[in-house]
Amino acid sequence: MYNNMGAQPGVPMQPTNPQPTPFGNPFYGAGSGLIRGGLGAYGEKILGSSSEYVQSNISRYFSDPQYYFQVNDQYVRNKLKVVLLPFLHRGHWTRITEPVGGRLSYKPPIFDINAPDLYIPFMAFGTYVVLAGLSLGFQGKFSPEALNWLFAKGLFGWFLQVMLLKVTLLSLGSGEAPLLDILAYAGYTFTGMCLAILGRIVWRYSYYFLMPWTCLCMGVFLVKTMKRVLFAEVRSYDSSKHHYLLLLIALAQFPLFTWLGNISVNWLF
Repeated sequence: MYNNMGAQPGVPMQPTNPQPTPFGNPFYGAGSGLIRGGLGAYGEKILGSSSEYVQSNISRYFSDPQYYFQVNDQYVRNKLKVVLLPFLHRGHWTRITEPVGGRLSYKPPIFDINAPDLYIPFMAFGTYVVLAGLSLGFQGKFSPEALNWLFAKGLFGWFLQVMLLKVTLLSLGSGEAPLLDILAYAGYTFTGMCLAILGRIVWRYSYYFLMPWTCLCMGVFLVKTMKRVLFAEVRSYDSSKHHYLLLLIALAQFPLFTWLGNISVNWLF
């Protein structure tokens, strides 16, 4: 009953203790601001380091695809000479570096004959499929299905060459070479294959001379390239193991070329 009565005149009201609120505490906003600022700075630091780590790993293993297509006519002619006639290459086999953004980076193929590119491998692969189909046509065995088989056979041969180079690098303790570099070096296989198949179309018996020659040239090119360019990152050097694996790469070209050069409607033979 008395609780419902209002304030009486002359009777002082009992002071009440107000509940603490963020608006009444002058240190509340400052503390929360410090916490938010600290968490924001810490989050930006984590995200920044994570993005740098991801970008460094992507550039290490995959590089920039546009880099491999910076070519011109002069580079293509000189590169074909190096691949098909490696014995005549009198210059060095190492790649040229330049400072970019505070660190060393390799020059693009247009400025460095030893730089890998993907223009020649892709063009050589397409030419290989066309010449193989033309060879089947002269034999009276051409069909769309056979051309599909040859396309898949060429891709599988390219994959085998990539795996051979990659496994060799891993066995030597260096797996940091960009995947596109290895893909480019393996793709040069089809330059020699195109020459051998074209020789078979023009004169059948020239194939038996061109095939061993292109195998030998490709083996020498890969040995020189892997030894001077890719193996430069190997930390532990074992000369005997090094030489045996280089010899394995060179010898593996003969069965691979023989298999890819056997133009038929069968997968293996």
